Amino acid sequence: MAKPRFHHVLVLLVAGLALPATSVRAQSPGPGRGFPASCPWVSFYGNARQMGDLGRIAKTFRVINLDADPTAENFTKEQIAKLKAGGQNRVISYLNVGACENYRDYYTKAPPGYLSCQANRKAHKGIYQDYPDEMWMNPANPDYQRLLIEVVAPRLVAMGADGFYLDNLEILEHGPTNREAPCDKACQQGGLAFVGKLRQAFPKHLIVLQNATSDITRLGRLSDGRAFANLLDGIAREETYTPMVEKSVESELLAWQAMKLSPGGRPFFIGTLDFVGHCQAGKKAKAVVKLAKAKGFCPFITDKSAGQKVICPFK
Repeated sequence: MAKPRFHHVLVLLVAGLALPATSVRAQSPGPGRGFPASCPWVSFYGNARQMGDLGRIAKTFRVINLDADPTAENFTKEQIAKLKAGGQNRVISYLNVGACENYRDYYTKAPPGYLSCQANRKAHKGIYQDYPDEMWMNPANPDYQRLLIEVVAPRLVAMGADGFYLDNLEILEHGPTNREAPCDKACQQGGLAFVGKLRQAFPKHLIVLQNATSDITRLGRLSDGRAFANLLDGIAREETYTPMVEKSVESELLAWQAMKLSPGGRPFFIGTLDFVGHCQAGKKAKAVVKLAKAKGFCPFITDKSAGQKVICPFK
Protein backbone atom coordinates (compact mmCIF):
# COMPACT_ATOMS: atom_id res chain seq x y z
CA MET A 1 0.00 0.00 0.00
CA ALA A 2 3.00 2.29 -0.18
CA LYS A 3 2.06 5.31 -2.22
CA PRO A 4 4.07 8.06 -3.85
CA ARG A 5 2.81 11.48 -2.92
CA PHE A 6 2.96 14.79 -4.73
CA HIS A 7 0.73 17.76 -4.14
CA HIS A 8 0.77 19.74 -7.36
CA VAL A 9 -1.18 18.81 -10.45
CA LEU A 10 -0.52 20.26 -13.87
CA VAL A 11 -3.72 21.39 -15.54
CA LEU A 12 -2.33 20.84 -19.03
CA LEU A 13 -2.04 17.42 -20.62
CA VAL A 14 1.68 16.80 -20.86
CA ALA A 15 3.49 15.51 -23.91
CA GLY A 16 2.95 11.82 -24.28
CA LEU A 17 -0.33 11.70 -22.37
CA ALA A 18 -2.37 10.64 -25.37
CA LEU A 19 0.22 8.41 -27.03
CA PRO A 20 -1.21 4.97 -27.74
CA ALA A 21 0.75 2.05 -26.35
CA THR A 22 1.68 0.80 -29.81
CA SER A 23 3.54 3.96 -30.81
CA VAL A 24 5.43 4.07 -27.51
CA ARG A 25 6.44 0.42 -27.89
CA ALA A 26 7.83 1.22 -31.33
CA GLN A 27 10.07 3.85 -29.73
CA SER A 28 10.89 1.82 -26.61
CA PRO A 29 10.77 -1.93 -27.19
CA GLY A 30 11.60 -2.70 -23.58
CA PRO A 31 14.54 -4.42 -21.93
CA GLY A 32 13.11 -7.95 -22.14
CA ARG A 33 11.61 -10.19 -19.49
CA GLY A 34 13.28 -10.81 -16.16
CA PHE A 35 15.85 -8.94 -14.07
CA PRO A 36 19.52 -9.54 -14.94
CA ALA A 37 20.25 -8.84 -11.27
CA SER A 38 17.42 -8.45 -8.79
CA CYS A 39 19.24 -7.45 -5.63
CA PRO A 40 19.79 -5.05 -4.01
CA TRP A 41 16.70 -3.01 -4.74
CA VAL A 42 15.24 0.33 -3.67
CA SER A 43 11.73 1.78 -3.53
CA PHE A 44 11.77 5.58 -3.58
CA TYR A 45 8.96 8.07 -4.22
CA GLY A 46 10.70 11.39 -3.86
CA ASN A 47 12.38 13.45 -6.56
CA ALA A 48 15.89 13.43 -7.98
CA ARG A 49 17.07 16.14 -5.59
CA GLN A 50 15.86 14.16 -2.60
CA MET A 51 17.46 10.99 -3.97
CA GLY A 52 20.83 12.71 -3.95
CA ASP A 53 23.81 11.42 -5.90
CA LEU A 54 22.22 9.51 -8.78
CA GLY A 55 25.53 7.99 -9.75
CA ARG A 56 25.92 6.52 -6.25
CA ILE A 57 22.38 5.13 -6.32
CA ALA A 58 23.04 3.57 -9.73
CA LYS A 59 26.17 1.88 -8.36
CA THR A 60 24.37 0.62 -5.25
CA PHE A 61 21.06 -0.80 -6.52
CA ARG A 62 20.22 -3.14 -9.40
CA VAL A 63 16.42 -2.60 -9.24
CA ILE A 64 15.09 0.92 -8.73
CA ASN A 65 11.39 1.55 -8.20
CA LEU A 66 10.37 5.20 -8.49
CA ASP A 67 7.46 7.37 -9.62
CA ALA A 68 8.05 8.28 -13.28
CA ASP A 69 4.69 10.02 -13.78
CA PRO A 70 5.74 13.03 -15.88
CA THR A 71 3.27 15.35 -14.15
CA ALA A 72 4.96 14.62 -10.81
CA GLU A 73 8.18 16.04 -12.29
CA ASN A 74 10.25 13.84 -10.00
CA PHE A 75 12.80 12.81 -12.62
CA THR A 76 13.75 13.77 -16.15
CA LYS A 77 14.31 11.22 -18.88
CA GLU A 78 18.04 11.91 -18.63
CA GLN A 79 18.06 11.24 -14.89
CA ILE A 80 16.20 7.95 -15.33
CA ALA A 81 18.70 6.98 -18.03
CA LYS A 82 21.54 7.74 -15.61
CA LEU A 83 19.99 5.45 -13.00
CA LYS A 84 19.95 2.64 -15.57
CA ALA A 85 23.73 2.83 -15.76
CA GLY A 86 23.97 1.74 -19.37
CA GLY A 87 21.67 -1.24 -18.87
CA GLN A 88 23.22 -2.53 -15.65
CA ASN A 89 20.09 -1.62 -13.68
CA ARG A 90 16.35 -1.79 -14.25
CA VAL A 91 14.19 1.21 -13.39
CA ILE A 92 10.49 0.46 -12.92
CA SER A 93 7.70 2.91 -12.18
CA TYR A 94 4.92 2.87 -9.63
CA LEU A 95 1.49 2.32 -11.21
CA ASN A 96 -1.57 2.32 -8.98
CA VAL A 97 -4.09 -0.13 -10.43
CA GLY A 98 -6.53 -0.91 -7.61
CA ALA A 99 -7.03 2.75 -6.72
CA CYS A 100 -6.66 6.17 -8.31
CA GLU A 101 -5.09 9.15 -6.50
CA ASN A 102 -6.89 12.46 -6.79
CA TYR A 103 -3.58 14.29 -7.27
CA ARG A 104 -2.86 12.51 -10.57
CA ASP A 105 -3.79 14.61 -13.59
CA TYR A 106 -5.72 11.69 -15.08
CA TYR A 107 -8.00 11.67 -12.03
CA THR A 108 -9.83 14.67 -13.51
CA LYS A 109 -8.55 14.83 -17.10
CA ALA A 110 -8.26 12.35 -19.96
CA PRO A 111 -7.66 12.58 -23.71
CA PRO A 112 -10.68 12.47 -26.03
CA GLY A 113 -12.23 9.03 -26.10
CA TYR A 114 -11.14 8.14 -22.56
CA LEU A 115 -12.72 8.55 -19.13
CA SER A 116 -10.82 10.11 -16.25
CA CYS A 117 -10.91 8.32 -12.92
CA GLN A 118 -13.34 10.88 -11.54
CA ALA A 119 -15.68 10.67 -14.53
CA ASN A 120 -15.69 6.87 -14.56
CA ARG A 121 -18.25 6.44 -11.79
CA LYS A 122 -19.02 2.85 -12.76
CA ALA A 123 -15.50 1.90 -11.68
CA HIS A 124 -15.66 3.60 -8.26
CA LYS A 125 -15.38 1.29 -5.27
CA GLY A 126 -15.34 3.90 -2.52
CA ILE A 127 -12.78 6.13 -0.80
CA TYR A 128 -9.67 4.34 0.42
CA GLN A 129 -10.06 4.30 4.20
CA ASP A 130 -6.39 4.87 5.06
CA TYR A 131 -5.70 7.17 2.12
CA PRO A 132 -8.60 9.63 1.73
CA ASP A 133 -7.02 11.19 -1.36
CA GLU A 134 -7.59 7.95 -3.26
CA MET A 135 -10.58 6.22 -4.78
CA TRP A 136 -10.70 2.43 -4.95
CA MET A 137 -11.26 1.45 -8.59
CA ASN A 138 -12.63 -1.71 -10.15
CA PRO A 139 -9.70 -3.09 -12.19
CA ALA A 140 -12.19 -5.05 -14.33
CA ASN A 141 -13.84 -1.88 -15.67
CA PRO A 142 -13.05 -1.65 -19.42
CA ASP A 143 -12.77 2.15 -19.50
CA TYR A 144 -10.43 2.17 -16.51
CA GLN A 145 -8.31 -0.54 -18.11
CA ARG A 146 -8.04 1.47 -21.32
CA LEU A 147 -7.02 4.60 -19.42
CA LEU A 148 -4.19 2.81 -17.63
CA ILE A 149 -2.96 0.66 -20.50
CA GLU A 150 -3.33 3.11 -23.39
CA VAL A 151 -2.67 6.43 -21.67
CA VAL A 152 -0.93 6.14 -18.30
CA ALA A 153 1.44 3.20 -18.83
CA PRO A 154 2.75 4.44 -22.20
CA ARG A 155 3.81 7.77 -20.79
CA LEU A 156 5.77 6.01 -18.02
CA VAL A 157 7.57 4.04 -20.71
CA ALA A 158 8.11 7.26 -22.66
CA MET A 159 9.93 8.62 -19.61
CA GLY A 160 12.28 5.64 -19.78
CA ALA A 161 10.73 3.20 -17.32
CA ASP A 162 11.68 -0.43 -17.95
CA GLY A 163 8.36 -1.60 -16.56
CA PHE A 164 5.69 -1.25 -13.92
CA TYR A 165 5.32 -1.72 -10.17
CA LEU A 166 1.63 -2.48 -9.67
CA ASP A 167 -0.01 -1.40 -6.44
CA ASN A 168 -3.33 -2.04 -4.70
CA LEU A 169 -4.32 -5.14 -6.63
CA GLU A 170 -4.93 -6.62 -3.20
CA ILE A 171 -8.45 -5.43 -3.94
CA LEU A 172 -8.75 -8.80 -5.70
CA GLU A 173 -8.40 -10.43 -2.29
CA HIS A 174 -11.23 -8.41 -0.69
CA GLY A 175 -14.04 -10.71 -1.75
CA PRO A 176 -17.66 -9.75 -2.48
CA THR A 177 -18.67 -9.00 1.12
CA ASN A 178 -15.71 -6.92 2.22
CA ARG A 179 -16.82 -3.68 3.89
CA GLU A 180 -14.23 -1.64 2.02
CA ALA A 181 -14.04 -1.98 -1.76
CA PRO A 182 -15.77 -5.37 -2.21
CA CYS A 183 -14.56 -7.32 -5.22
CA ASP A 184 -16.69 -10.16 -6.59
CA LYS A 185 -15.61 -12.89 -9.03
CA ALA A 186 -16.07 -10.63 -12.06
CA CYS A 187 -13.96 -7.93 -10.42
CA GLN A 188 -11.35 -10.49 -9.42
CA GLN A 189 -11.12 -12.13 -12.82
CA GLY A 190 -11.13 -8.75 -14.53
CA GLY A 191 -8.18 -7.65 -12.40
CA LEU A 192 -6.20 -10.70 -13.51
CA ALA A 193 -7.24 -9.96 -17.10
CA PHE A 194 -6.00 -6.38 -16.75
CA VAL A 195 -2.47 -7.60 -16.11
CA GLY A 196 -2.82 -9.94 -19.07
CA LYS A 197 -3.70 -6.97 -21.28
CA LEU A 198 -0.83 -4.94 -19.85
CA ARG A 199 1.53 -7.80 -20.67
CA GLN A 200 0.13 -8.01 -24.20
CA ALA A 201 0.63 -4.27 -24.69
CA PHE A 202 4.16 -4.34 -23.25
CA PRO A 203 5.55 -7.82 -23.93
CA LYS A 204 9.17 -6.92 -23.17
CA HIS A 205 8.67 -4.67 -20.17
CA LEU A 206 8.86 -5.73 -16.55
CA ILE A 207 5.83 -6.23 -14.33
CA VAL A 208 6.21 -6.48 -10.56
CA LEU A 209 3.18 -7.02 -8.35
CA GLN A 210 3.08 -5.48 -4.88
CA ASN A 211 1.27 -7.15 -1.96
CA ALA A 212 -1.40 -9.22 -3.75
CA THR A 213 0.54 -12.45 -3.26
CA SER A 214 -2.19 -14.86 -2.11
CA ASP A 215 -3.32 -17.93 -4.06
CA ILE A 216 -5.78 -15.72 -5.94
CA THR A 217 -2.87 -14.38 -7.97
CA ARG A 218 -0.31 -17.15 -7.49
CA LEU A 219 -2.67 -19.84 -8.78
CA GLY A 220 -4.96 -17.58 -10.83
CA ARG A 221 -5.64 -18.17 -14.50
CA LEU A 222 -6.91 -15.92 -17.24
CA SER A 223 -10.04 -16.85 -19.17
CA ASP A 224 -7.88 -18.36 -21.92
CA GLY A 225 -6.19 -20.66 -19.41
CA ARG A 226 -2.89 -18.84 -19.12
CA ALA A 227 -1.32 -18.87 -15.67
CA PHE A 228 -1.37 -15.39 -14.15
CA ALA A 229 1.99 -15.96 -12.47
CA ASN A 230 3.69 -16.26 -15.85
CA LEU A 231 2.75 -12.66 -16.67
CA LEU A 232 4.99 -11.35 -13.91
CA ASP A 233 8.71 -10.74 -13.51
CA GLY A 234 8.53 -10.43 -9.76
CA ILE A 235 6.58 -9.67 -6.63
CA ALA A 236 7.20 -7.48 -3.60
CA ARG A 237 5.55 -7.48 -0.23
CA GLU A 238 5.27 -4.73 2.35
CA GLU A 239 5.58 -5.35 6.09
CA THR A 240 6.74 -8.94 5.99
CA TYR A 241 9.00 -8.47 9.00
CA THR A 242 7.79 -5.18 10.47
CA PRO A 243 6.15 -4.15 12.73
CA MET A 244 6.25 -7.88 13.49
CA VAL A 245 7.19 -11.05 11.66
CA GLU A 246 4.20 -12.04 9.54
CA LYS A 247 4.58 -15.77 9.03
CA SER A 248 1.53 -15.97 6.77
CA VAL A 249 3.04 -13.35 4.46
CA GLU A 250 6.40 -15.09 4.50
CA SER A 251 4.65 -18.35 3.61
CA GLU A 252 3.02 -16.71 0.59
CA LEU A 253 6.40 -15.50 -0.65
CA LEU A 254 7.93 -18.92 -0.11
CA ALA A 255 5.09 -20.47 -2.13
CA TRP A 256 5.94 -18.15 -5.04
CA GLN A 257 9.60 -18.98 -4.62
CA ALA A 258 8.83 -22.71 -4.82
CA MET A 259 7.27 -22.21 -8.26
CA LYS A 260 10.76 -21.53 -9.64
CA LEU A 261 9.48 -19.07 -12.21
CA SER A 262 12.07 -17.85 -14.70
CA PRO A 263 10.80 -14.94 -16.83
CA GLY A 264 13.14 -14.48 -19.77
CA GLY A 265 15.25 -17.29 -18.40
CA ARG A 266 16.12 -15.20 -15.36
CA PRO A 267 15.31 -15.69 -11.66
CA PHE A 268 11.96 -14.39 -10.45
CA PHE A 269 12.34 -11.27 -8.28
CA ILE A 270 10.96 -11.55 -4.74
CA GLY A 271 11.43 -8.40 -2.72
CA THR A 272 10.43 -7.40 0.79
CA LEU A 273 9.72 -3.80 1.76
CA ASP A 274 9.77 -3.05 5.47
CA PHE A 275 9.39 0.17 7.42
CA VAL A 276 11.33 1.01 10.57
CA GLY A 277 10.11 4.59 11.11
CA HIS A 278 13.37 6.50 10.65
CA CYS A 279 16.92 6.16 9.39
CA GLN A 280 18.37 5.80 12.89
CA ALA A 281 16.83 2.34 13.38
CA GLY A 282 19.90 0.54 12.09
CA LYS A 283 19.72 -2.34 14.56
CA LYS A 284 16.13 -3.14 13.61
CA ALA A 285 16.94 -2.83 9.91
CA LYS A 286 19.85 -5.24 10.26
CA ALA A 287 17.57 -7.83 11.87
CA VAL A 288 15.05 -7.50 9.04
CA VAL A 289 17.76 -7.93 6.41
CA LYS A 290 18.97 -11.10 8.12
CA LEU A 291 15.45 -12.59 8.21
CA ALA A 292 14.70 -11.80 4.58
CA LYS A 293 18.01 -13.00 3.20
CA ALA A 294 17.75 -16.23 5.18
CA LYS A 295 14.67 -17.05 3.06
CA GLY A 296 16.24 -15.99 -0.21
CA PHE A 297 14.31 -12.72 -0.54
CA CYS A 298 15.76 -9.34 -1.49
CA PRO A 299 15.09 -6.86 1.35
CA PHE A 300 14.74 -3.10 1.29
CA ILE A 301 14.15 -1.13 4.48
CA THR A 302 13.02 2.48 4.60
CA ASP A 303 11.22 4.94 6.85
CA LYS A 304 7.46 4.58 6.38
CA SER A 305 4.86 3.47 3.86
CA ALA A 306 3.55 6.92 2.98
CA GLY A 307 7.08 8.34 3.01
CA GLN A 308 9.82 6.67 0.97
CA LYS A 309 11.43 9.98 0.07
CA VAL A 310 14.69 9.14 1.77
CA ILE A 311 17.16 6.31 1.23
CA CYS A 312 18.50 5.33 4.61
CA PRO A 313 22.18 4.28 4.78
CA PHE A 314 21.39 0.88 6.24
CA LYS A 315 24.04 -1.80 5.77
